[in-house]
Amino acid sequence: MATNPSHEPGPTGALEPGSLEPGDNGHLDPVVLAARLIAIDSTNPDLCPDGAGEAEIADWCAQWLAARGFEVHRLEERTGRPSIVGIKRGTGDGASLMLNAHLDTVGVDGYEGDPFSGARHSDRVHGRGAFDTKGGLAAVLVAAHRATLTPLAGDLLVTLVADEEFGSLGTEEVLRRFTADAAIVVEPSELSLTVCHRGFAWFELTLHGRAAHGSMPGQGVDAIRHAGLVLQGLDELRAGIEQKPAHPLLGHGSVRVATITGGTDAATVAASATLTIERRTLPGETPELIEAELRRLLDRLARDTADFRYDLTRLVARGAFEADPNWPIVRLLDEQAERVLGHAVVQRGEPFWTDAGLVREAGIQCLLFGVDGAGAHAPVEWATESSIHQVAEILEDTIVAFCG
Repeated sequence: MATNPSHEPGPTGALEPGSLEPGDNGHLDPVVLAARLIAIDSTNPDLCPDGAGEAEIADWCAQWLAARGFEVHRLEERTGRPSIVGIKRGTGDGASLMLNAHLDTVGVDGYEGDPFSGARHSDRVHGRGAFDTKGGLAAVLVAAHRATLTPLAGDLLVTLVADEEFGSLGTEEVLRRFTADAAIVVEPSELSLTVCHRGFAWFELTLHGRAAHGSMPGQGVDAIRHAGLVLQGLDELRAGIEQKPAHPLLGHGSVRVATITGGTDAATVAASATLTIERRTLPGETPELIEAELRRLLDRLARDTADFRYDLTRLVARGAFEADPNWPIVRLLDEQAERVLGHAVVQRGEPFWTDAGLVREAGIQCLLFGVDGAGAHAPVEWATESSIHQVAEILEDTIVAFCG
């Protein structure tokens, strides 16, 4: 059971966020720890060219884990973008559990107030990353420490990853070197269990026309006109997607054009047009199936339209994720959350993609869970102090129950 006797929020301004070092016991309060982590700028530099990156926060968390007896591994295949893995080895006869939380945040342009203040008032801790996901990260660290004060049977892995907000290089690097029987990916789920989410695929479509003087359009092939035919075809595809049976938690998939460029000037028939297409997918819709679906549409247009020529490139694809409600980790986390919260816990799906997709593709049973709050990627961001305490307790008890 949880060792923290109280989950009342701490007093406003009780400690300055930057006043404690990693080994200080003040950081055994997950809200104090969250405020300290918020004070470290970890803006993803792939999103913002002048972003600080994860090096400082990764080193700080590595020291925090080492000070509490964790075996610490620093992974850094890409220079300046480290991830940290902290391990408490079990006695060898229990199940292993991975906790995953990301270190990076989105940018702070347009943020209202000091994005790194970690200010606390009215049961809220404020700042960039408070909700997504430094409140959850703090809960992970404290839960992992408390749960391993008495040795567990199974291994506990705390994986603190870079680059979740852009390319997920951190979780990919971790999964190439480490595995576990199950995992909890900590994201801001508002104290619900996220048991599924959509995937996505991005494609670049280039339409090839032939330039001609604008006064003699018949001598050319208008790639922009062909782009219009593609837009009509995608509308038909979208209508077909929406006629399929809906997923009970995710609804339907989607398709849309994200960008379109073409032509050179007003006096010339466009020799080319380029579209980027996004397809959001449901469990069971593989990248191969989605690409084949698009190619059927384009091949039909090529048959029906003179001089319609195209190249289609799959830029990136991430599969949808779905947990089995009978997996032990899902049942245990649900039970512990209901006990701590005092009511049945909502199980929900998310329209966006997360690193849980990669964890599941690696063969690890997993789900998402995290703190309550608001403002992910928004001008004001906060997490509730009470939910940070609750998530720490729920994770602690789940670790003990799962790892034995």
